Amino acid sequence: GFGGFGGFDVGDIFESFFGGGFGGTQTRRNGPQKGRDIRQDMNITFEEAAFGCEKEVSVGRLEKCDTCDGSGAKKGTSPLTCATCKGSGQVRHVQRTPIGNIANVVTCSSCGGKGQTIPNPCDECHGNGRVSKQRKIKFNIPGGIDNGQTISLRGEGESGIKGGPAGDLYITVHLLKHKLFERRGFDVMFEMPITFVQAALGAKVNVPTLDGIVEHNIPEGTQTNSVFKFKGKGIPHLRGRGRGDQFV
Repeated sequence: GFGGFGGFDVGDIFESFFGGGFGGTQTRRNGPQKGRDIRQDMNITFEEAAFGCEKEVSVGRLEKCDTCDGSGAKKGTSPLTCATCKGSGQVRHVQRTPIGNIANVVTCSSCGGKGQTIPNPCDECHGNGRVSKQRKIKFNIPGGIDNGQTISLRGEGESGIKGGPAGDLYITVHLLKHKLFERRGFDVMFEMPITFVQAALGAKVNVPTLDGIVEHNIPEGTQTNSVFKFKGKGIPHLRGRGRGDQFV
């Protein structure tokens, strides 16, 4: 190859960029890997979002095969270290060029980067180490959650590979439209029609709220688009610190 520049060999420079250098930047597929995260959407009612509730979701996910305990090998046998890559999952090719040796690290084609081969695959998972399962998972929706917010259930995603941690389950909630109320942050808006006589002379009216019917005095001479505030009749704050208001 060519001579060095300031003590560095050109071949070493190429090796750093194309494999093995800087502590190794190649992703190793033969080590423990975290399971895939799962994302789902769920519709909930206005009241369920306001006060919280318990829900159940059906999730299809990959779980560790119980027959082979996740090894992928038939009972009584074991996976073998790949003879091509010696268990590393990668193969290093060196090419000689006029300016030095260029080293390139690629995924081992014999084992697909797993570092192991399975001569006798498990009959249940066919060597994958994981099987598809349908699970029903119960979880709590906190009171005060808003449209589009996401609940995280740690460890309820797909199982990990080779001892890696399980993924997580993310559930994004969507509020169904309420026939009476509209939500603005933690406040509730309600548009209430009254008669001309009630507005002119005043009247007692029954106002629906999330807590039930509340009696309210309409003062005489009330104009259209007047707003009345019902303190503490709105949406409970997340983590239980007070409530919003209702505006009528």
